[in-house]
Amino acid sequence: MTHQQQPEAAVARPCRARSSSLKPLRFTVLRNQSLLAVAAAGALLFGSAGPAFAQWQTQSLLIKPGWSAVYLSVDASWTNLDFLIGSDAANPIVEVWLWKPIVATAQFVSSPSAPTTGGSAWANWERATTGPIGSLATLAPNSAYLVHSLAATNYQWNVKGKPAAPNYSWSTTSINLIGFPTVAANPPGMDAFLGLVPAFQKAALVYTYPGGALSVSNPVVVPALAEHNLPVLRGQAFWIEETNFVNSYFGPFQVAIDGGGTDFGASGSSTRLRLINTTASAVTVNLTLQPSEPPPVDQPAIRGTPPIIVRGALAATNMTYGVASLSAVNPQSWTLAPQGRAGSDIAVVLGVDRAALPTTPGALYAGILRLTDSDGFTEVTVPVSAQAGSYAGLWVGSASITNVVAYLKSYATTNQVVGGVTNQVKVQDTNGAYIVTSINTSPAPTASAYPLFLIMHNDGTNVNLLRRVFFGQDVNSNSILATVESALDPAQLGTARRITAVHFPWTPTNQDWHFVGQLLPGGSLTTKLTVNYDDQASNPFLHTYHPDHDNLDSTFRYQQPIGVESYQIDRQITLQVAPSANDFNSLTHFGQTFSGFYYETITLTGAGARTFNAAGWFSLNRLSPIATLTGPH
Repeated sequence: MTHQQQPEAAVARPCRARSSSLKPLRFTVLRNQSLLAVAAAGALLFGSAGPAFAQWQTQSLLIKPGWSAVYLSVDASWTNLDFLIGSDAANPIVEVWLWKPIVATAQFVSSPSAPTTGGSAWANWERATTGPIGSLATLAPNSAYLVHSLAATNYQWNVKGKPAAPNYSWSTTSINLIGFPTVAANPPGMDAFLGLVPAFQKAALVYTYPGGALSVSNPVVVPALAEHNLPVLRGQAFWIEETNFVNSYFGPFQVAIDGGGTDFGASGSSTRLRLINTTASAVTVNLTLQPSEPPPVDQPAIRGTPPIIVRGALAATNMTYGVASLSAVNPQSWTLAPQGRAGSDIAVVLGVDRAALPTTPGALYAGILRLTDSDGFTEVTVPVSAQAGSYAGLWVGSASITNVVAYLKSYATTNQVVGGVTNQVKVQDTNGAYIVTSINTSPAPTASAYPLFLIMHNDGTNVNLLRRVFFGQDVNSNSILATVESALDPAQLGTARRITAVHFPWTPTNQDWHFVGQLLPGGSLTTKLTVNYDDQASNPFLHTYHPDHDNLDSTFRYQQPIGVESYQIDRQITLQVAPSANDFNSLTHFGQTFSGFYYETITLTGAGARTFNAAGWFSLNRLSPIATLTGPH
């Protein structure tokens, strides 16, 4: 959801309508009267364009007999009013009118059905025997509606939708039809609620709809705020007019969210909330994670509540951030200093614990972030969702060899006296070979780490080790991963890339090597690749143009057998994937990066066989989520 920029409306005062069966409001537009400035600082911004509907919450709206003004804090555009109201014969609502502020100077609007210059201030839906009529099809959040009920008693209208945090834009040129995000149970009175900002309380002129037919007393101005305690019901809309006051108050605190939003999708990691005190006193803001309600039958299934975590303090010892889990039973709280002082505006970083998400790719997890204040006045609900990610795609990284098996032999020795000097010499057997007493095969640290390059592709089932891969666009401008350059669009090779690991054997067909095992937390992958003893392209023991290392006899006519001038090299590589570390960045980026232990066994086959072992660590980053590896056409 993006920040809604509502057009400024003409200054308006409610006045007498002709009858309750006519349009909801008739008002006279006044000239050159300045009201409220746009309160952009109080807006809650969303920049994520994830699933349209993932989290669900029901808002209960009190509909009085006759006309009521309501303010919607859920997005119910997943369906239309024909279904929400028209399909329910027991629903007494016959008209719904959406207030749409218009850009205007001086004008008169005799009826919402008669637009004037600048456009109509209303969109409507009406139930009729021949079918619904009007220009209003769905219900949008953070919008005010006039609702006409034919019932003789109060009606509880339950509207299910996606929760939407307050997103206000006060008009500077008109009266505002607005609601407040108060708590549902025991809401504050109008005087107490607005009294946290005395200047606003003094300047505000408030109208409300008591129910019944539209008349000179409906809507009615609320008496002086200091003399009443009218409950500020969540979901109720009020006409509010002010003079000589710039307003940004909708409760004791405001919330602003980074452009990334709180729909983490399949790969998002973190986002930031700003909590801002709007009052002259300290305010404590409490945050909990609530489960989503079940979705309607035609909406995507929700597997559960996402594992949301809160970033803690930075540890100086290892430069990692602490982490705290968030749930309905494990709230987090922050105390904001009075407005304008240090600590009155703080940042809270939230993330999704990807290591705790199940491994079913695409599975949807959704919940609701609920923020309340210590005064018990305000409740802000923010949708939050995440999808279990797939580990499929192209993974590129490195290994670092830090330990090797020395393979050092110890020999039998004896003391030998020559010319009066005693020397220690090796003992030989009957064939003249030195006698080996032991071989040290313990891993020992290397003087410096030896780097290797890794290219791996995971199609979701199989993981393969690659020597080279091409990344670019095909002739249809689709991004692809390919094993051959010919799969790419020749006209777009300038933006394509070739990635190569030169220490793996070269083959004209770009052979890959299959891993046994899976690329996942705690998983183990093993593969084996062979460099033939006569492989002139890849075997390091062969020097094609050197007569002592070309695998040819002295006549240069016959190939030598294995082990005379070169060896067959077998490399068995094992990657042991480590579980995620328990710090904020590791948990939130899990699935986009992997690390762990690297093991390699090198066996040389020729005149006998000799084995060498090396060990170290590896790290991988997912360069592309493309699960298909395109081959030659």
